[in-house]
Amino acid sequence: MPPEVLGFWNAFLQVVETPILKLGSEPISVRWLFQVILLLVLVAILARFFKGVLKNQVLPRFGLDLGNREAISTVVSGAGGALGYIVVLQAVGINLDSLAVIIGGLGVGIGFGLQDVTRNLISGLTLLIERKVRVGDFVEIENISGYVQEVSMRATVIQTFNGSNVVVPNTYLADSPVLNWYYETHRGRIDIPIGVAYGTDPVLVTEVLLNIAYSEPEVLSQPAPKVIFREFGDSALNFELWVWTDAIERRIFIKSSLNFKIDYYFRQHNISIPFPQRDLWIHNLPAKECQPAAEPSQPIALAPVTPSLKHLLKQVSYFSCMNDLQLRFLIEAGYRKHLQANEILFKAQEFTTNFYIVLKGQMAAVYERDGELKQMLTFNVGDHFGELPLMLGIACPTTMMATTDTVLFVLPQEGFEQLLTQHPYLADDIAVAIAQRQDIIAQHQDALRQLHSTGKSSAGDWIRNRLQKLLGWSTS
Repeated sequence: MPPEVLGFWNAFLQVVETPILKLGSEPISVRWLFQVILLLVLVAILARFFKGVLKNQVLPRFGLDLGNREAISTVVSGAGGALGYIVVLQAVGINLDSLAVIIGGLGVGIGFGLQDVTRNLISGLTLLIERKVRVGDFVEIENISGYVQEVSMRATVIQTFNGSNVVVPNTYLADSPVLNWYYETHRGRIDIPIGVAYGTDPVLVTEVLLNIAYSEPEVLSQPAPKVIFREFGDSALNFELWVWTDAIERRIFIKSSLNFKIDYYFRQHNISIPFPQRDLWIHNLPAKECQPAAEPSQPIALAPVTPSLKHLLKQVSYFSCMNDLQLRFLIEAGYRKHLQANEILFKAQEFTTNFYIVLKGQMAAVYERDGELKQMLTFNVGDHFGELPLMLGIACPTTMMATTDTVLFVLPQEGFEQLLTQHPYLADDIAVAIAQRQDIIAQHQDALRQLHSTGKSSAGDWIRNRLQKLLGWSTS
């Protein structure tokens, strides 16, 4: 080692090893401080690792639920960490007995400064022992609702529906009312207030509301739904629909679905939902001559009205018989996409996981020859494409391009599968349409032979079988 480097190293060691002060009989140096900090951090890491092993690997073998595992692993790892800190301090030469008086004196001042921390620690220990709020519970605290992700000694972490995590001090949980939907069961009641116009038959309202409640898959038949006639309101007869569910955390979605159905079936039975009305009487209003309105110098140009997605879907033959509730599922599951003339949707050999329906305009399957795009197939209003990549899990065989200004309805794979599950007759229509596209199917003949074991059935039969396997239908 060169003399300069050796001299620098010796000087550095002298600096880090020179005692700064003495703690009892133990000299305190920079090296000693670094060693102590490193050991304490190592103990903290080991305690956290031990908590994870105990919670996720050891305790599950005893059949304990998530809440019990969280409580036991937190207490045990905390006690182990505290013991590890004491051992480290003793190992580095600190006599804790000699610090007892100092710690006792500081404890009074620290106690006043850390009252909230101490209360949070005690509240956290209480929550872990009593288990009134457990990991995995669905809770509501004022305007916060979500799942309990973690109950630690100082705070509790709640994951809300928008994906954010809220850290709530344990004292807040201990001192405030907490609505725990999972305390005993996941069951809860959903109340839906509804007002109908005066003169409406209450028996008919009750019948329609109960039919709606029983038609909702996530509503329980026991306890049975109930219709409550609340009161004679100022502008309406006020009812309430009570339903119970075992998935109370989904109450927002269940209530939304019931509201859609109430609106639809009320219109079917000519049951009107009034709005508050007030009559305004004006007396002795002085007469005032009406001045003719000045004619505009130029006509006002009205913006063109864009057809609704519901209207466009109704024009497709296999959607024309769907009611508003069924169309609502489609509109929620997919979306509208606009393409300009000659705009390419996707190119050949690109992957897509969408099912496309032409609502307006025209699409074409094209290929490139001599630097030019040649049309192979055209897709007009009501035609669909994208099924082969979905079923085969392959890249798109051709480039898809809009020949005119075009509107497409795009249905992702999950929505496509749900559509075929709810309306199996569409599978036959799709199979027939694909089988008629011999040019495209021929390009994938090798893939079809590998996936089709007998080799005797038609392409349409193979596609039907593929749809059945894709959706888990019975082939008998």
